[in-house]
Amino acid sequence: MLARILEDGKIVATTDPAVIRAAIDDKKRIWVELERQSPEADALLAQLEIHPLTIEDIYSSGSRPKVDDFPNYLYVVVHGIGSTKRTKLELVEVDVIIGENWLVTHDRTGLVCDDIGTDLDHSPRMLSKGVAWLAHGVLDRVVDRYLPVIDELDTEVERLENDVIDKAGTPRGKGVLTRILVFKRTLQELRRMSIHQREILLKLSRGEYEEIPAEALPFYRDVYDHFLRIQDITEGYRDLVTSALDAYLSVQSNRMNEVVKTLTLMSTVMLPLSFIAGVYGMNFKGEKSPLNMPELDWYLGYPFALGLMLVVAIGIVIFFKKKGYIGNHHDREARALEEQLEKKAKRRPPKKRV
Repeated sequence: MLARILEDGKIVATTDPAVIRAAIDDKKRIWVELERQSPEADALLAQLEIHPLTIEDIYSSGSRPKVDDFPNYLYVVVHGIGSTKRTKLELVEVDVIIGENWLVTHDRTGLVCDDIGTDLDHSPRMLSKGVAWLAHGVLDRVVDRYLPVIDELDTEVERLENDVIDKAGTPRGKGVLTRILVFKRTLQELRRMSIHQREILLKLSRGEYEEIPAEALPFYRDVYDHFLRIQDITEGYRDLVTSALDAYLSVQSNRMNEVVKTLTLMSTVMLPLSFIAGVYGMNFKGEKSPLNMPELDWYLGYPFALGLMLVVAIGIVIFFKKKGYIGNHHDREARALEEQLEKKAKRRPPKKRV
């Protein structure tokens, strides 16, 4: 564990457990960073009269964001965002214990405490004002770590929307669907966490706890406002991803309909041709029957059958084209509508300035 002690307006960093305990006994302002569970750390927490359940939560992972008010300290659990891999987010738990003159934190990955410690080594101003301001710096840095990730999510949402248009309904679309579902699950997890964390930051900004003085409440409200905007943006991304999923299914269905439509048109064209070929393929010839096939002995019978097939096929294609089943009939209508709107806009008189 690493401690930073405020002495005569300067920060003294130490890892000596005896020096840390002596500073706590002397009521000096001190910040202790816990790294891993050890006998020295357990002895320090026992000296601070930390509840055993709090100690268990500090070293365990997977705790939800929460705030517990004890007689001599305030225990806060918040989640920050660690490393990101496209749509995969890694949530990191940060434990903050606020006492009268001391602050204990447990940042497993050094998400924010390393940066706060570097700033404190250069300027002891935060700890000089009080441990509540130092705790605010930790919470503020945790919330600020969301902003770069939110920008990456925005880029990923835009990429997903483009891939939905280009790849949905094609062999390359399976990967897009997987990315959408993973992204949606990630945002759902982020939403569940943010609901609890928003309530915690709201409680801290209301002045419900003695460990946070009234002078520090505006700063905590600022952290709450930042996180509230981040949550609103995240909710917007959830709607966009849901819309992207609906668009994927819609585009896939439309392209499947186009395939079915093409196959149906081909079958419709071939059906009368198969009928003609079947009729002239029967080869019935009776010597005295009035219902024999005179085309069997006709010199031009074979070219006549092929010509009849060609005429029927061309007639069906022309019929489909006039109905708008094939070709760019809808595109022409859209262009014609755009031209009409442009002509109306040109004929519209200019607005008078008041």
